[in-house]
Amino acid sequence: MSTPPDLLKRLERLLERAEHWLPPPPGDIDWKAPAFRWRSRSGVLAHGWLEPVYHPHRIRLGDLQGVDGQKQRIEQNTRQFVAGHPANNVLLTGARGTGKSSLVKAVLERFSAQGLRLIEVDKADLVHLPDIVALIVDRPEKFIVFCDDLSFEAGEPGYKALKSVLDGSISGMADNVLVYATSNRRHLMPEMMAENLEAQQDERGELRPGDTTEEKVSLSERFGLWLSFYTMDQDTYLAICNHWLGEYGVAPEQIDAVRGEALRWALARGSRSGRVAWQFARDLAGRASQ
Repeated sequence: MSTPPDLLKRLERLLERAEHWLPPPPGDIDWKAPAFRWRSRSGVLAHGWLEPVYHPHRIRLGDLQGVDGQKQRIEQNTRQFVAGHPANNVLLTGARGTGKSSLVKAVLERFSAQGLRLIEVDKADLVHLPDIVALIVDRPEKFIVFCDDLSFEAGEPGYKALKSVLDGSISGMADNVLVYATSNRRHLMPEMMAENLEAQQDERGELRPGDTTEEKVSLSERFGLWLSFYTMDQDTYLAICNHWLGEYGVAPEQIDAVRGEALRWALARGSRSGRVAWQFARDLAGRASQ
């Protein structure tokens, strides 16, 4: 029995709509792109796919001032990784605006020509980490899975997925994948005063943390390299302002004349940081060019 023509047309329209919700086939991914975002859709057709980012935010390691120690450690770790040597997952924690995410973008700029690729994954999509690793495990490139501004509340599904990929899966960590994460929290989860009551004292009088604290610490301990970032002093802040003003073409004599304005800019924002210094330089350079 033949299918009625109107039913065929309706089925064709339905298939056209469904194609919009389907991910591209793995073979269609443009692996020449320097970076990717993991995109996902929920619902009945829940799935995810890698979206190429052809023009990621470009920042050089030399542009990052006041974090020389952290810069040296993450550059060395990434160099080992790209060269096929053992390297660690990296957790960057500390004050906001101090260059944590910029440092990850800078190592991509430094090593992308050597086969390094970056995959940005939102916290809500960490449950897809096993799928992401399965897509890239046989690729010749080296991949950094980048989780920015990461923190968890109790019971979130991405927490266990990240733990598993870092160190706890029976399949082990892929040789061409590392996780670099930034967070304002050292242990990636809120720490409650009541948790101190869980601490136990052994027969020698030594305090032992409770189970809740141990569980929270267990995630951050899976990162082999911890880099801490701190609020900067006035001289460092001004040095960063001067660097960016020079990058934007402001004359040296004008840079010396705006010291007070740079300090007032930071005071108005209640923060001295690399981000605030960069924003000040952009504002002043923009006004000076008119």
